[in-house]
Amino acid sequence: MFLLVHGAANSSGVWQLWQMALADSGYASVAMDLRGHGDAKNDDLAQTGMADYAADVVAAAAHVDGPVVLAGWSMGGLVALMAAPLVRPVACVLLAPSAPSRIVDTNLPLRSGVFGPEVYGITSADPDDQSAMPDLTRSERMVALVSLGSESQRARDERTRGVVVATPACPVLLATGTDDRLWPADRYRDMPFAADRVEVLGASHWGLVLNGRVVPSLVADVVTWLQGCLRQ
Repeated sequence: MFLLVHGAANSSGVWQLWQMALADSGYASVAMDLRGHGDAKNDDLAQTGMADYAADVVAAAAHVDGPVVLAGWSMGGLVALMAAPLVRPVACVLLAPSAPSRIVDTNLPLRSGVFGPEVYGITSADPDDQSAMPDLTRSERMVALVSLGSESQRARDERTRGVVVATPACPVLLATGTDDRLWPADRYRDMPFAADRVEVLGASHWGLVLNGRVVPSLVADVVTWLQGCLRQ
């Protein structure tokens, strides 16, 4: 079972193409909403931290029968890594994740409050005016826009400070997009642990989850990698 963890300022709706492709490959999946996002919007984000998000993943995994594959995109990739020691997944799939750090800079402040997707360059509700999603079709951009919401400033400050995670006890696959300007492949040169890697041609940051021309082949690559790991 794949447990899918969304990124900052969005929700589980970003995983619909992944869920269809996984089902076509014979894998079940659950796309969860972190607290304060999607169907869990009744939670107050002002004081929410990264550990709270990781606790949400642990809680969701407790309701999954059988082995779990944790898959996280953007912030969700780092959240998945934080949760992994308690979830004990058979594998972790990280899609352009917020990178874990080797140190924490405690000199940087932690602020309470919330912000919106404008921080990530999404300042319009017009699907034809989305420079952050250059490889998405209009309909794919509409799915992205529906997924958007508020995000915790405290959690973002924690990521800026640096989040240190334990070395995963399972295989890890890191996927990046060649057109990702936010988290390109070279930002992971100092990863604190080993990971297998795949680079997706023509995919932006959003494209890794919502580009219908690349997601099926990416999921196929992930499934092939996973099956190889499980045979070892």
